[in-house]
Amino acid sequence: MSFFDRFRDPPSKQDGPEADSPTTAPSTGFQQTASNLHSFNRYEIKYFVDELKVPELRRELVARMETDPYSPKGGYPVTSLYYDTPDLLFYWEKIEGLKFRRKVRLRLYGEPADCNDDTPVQIEIKQRVNRVTQKRRIALPYGVAQRWLNGREEIDVDPSQRPFVNEVTTLIGNLDLRPIVTTGYLREAYVGTEADLGLRVTIDHKVHGRDRDFDFASGAENRFIIPPKLAIVELKANERVPYWATDMTARMNMSIIRVSKYCQSIEAFGMAPRSRSGAPELVLPTGFDNRAPDKILSTHY
Repeated sequence: MSFFDRFRDPPSKQDGPEADSPTTAPSTGFQQTASNLHSFNRYEIKYFVDELKVPELRRELVARMETDPYSPKGGYPVTSLYYDTPDLLFYWEKIEGLKFRRKVRLRLYGEPADCNDDTPVQIEIKQRVNRVTQKRRIALPYGVAQRWLNGREEIDVDPSQRPFVNEVTTLIGNLDLRPIVTTGYLREAYVGTEADLGLRVTIDHKVHGRDRDFDFASGAENRFIIPPKLAIVELKANERVPYWATDMTARMNMSIIRVSKYCQSIEAFGMAPRSRSGAPELVLPTGFDNRAPDKILSTHY
């Protein structure tokens, strides 16, 4: 069985999202700042695509969608630090397919090397309720977020954010959450227009992670957790994925997959016994020879 085939859904599960009427806040993409609590309810469908097919996919998308105005040419870096219990409760909830599950993460939009205590970051609870993905998050300076999540310090926030802060604080305290792994990638983002206003498509390249040195600006070594020849495509919709999008994925032979970047990072670093991908590859700087391990350098991308 190939790496790709391990993530394919059985044919009976390759249906689009069922119609429903969740609401969503407007997507703002790169370096989003949020003065108040932001909530998102949506369906998410994931695919693998060979990097060689990305130009074709990009042409299809720009013909019907707009590039996210916050997404620069070539994409923008996204880095996430995931929290879990000592026995990886959130990981096993995902593996076991619980209908209600959640995870806590700290997310940075932008270059990790440029992150400092004043850089805005997102603190998120991402949860799954049946087939709907829900995300709640607030923005805080990185230094404040670290003192809260890692140092267990009380923080001052807007009263509208207090229920969310209390929920995260309770999860951290009751479950003894701590940093487990990071994931990172370069993301291209496209947004729907007119009849497709609720549609968002992202392409994530060079998906990598690490299991130590969790400061975003540490410059620590990362490893690919998905083969770099593959990108992850996500279709995110409020109610339905339009026909043209499903037709496009069929013509490009893109099969629905079930993959979690968090779980891939856990498995790639041998933290759970279900590893699908074996030892992860080092993330090499551009121009370095993959056959010359003595020339490997620490780098983010």
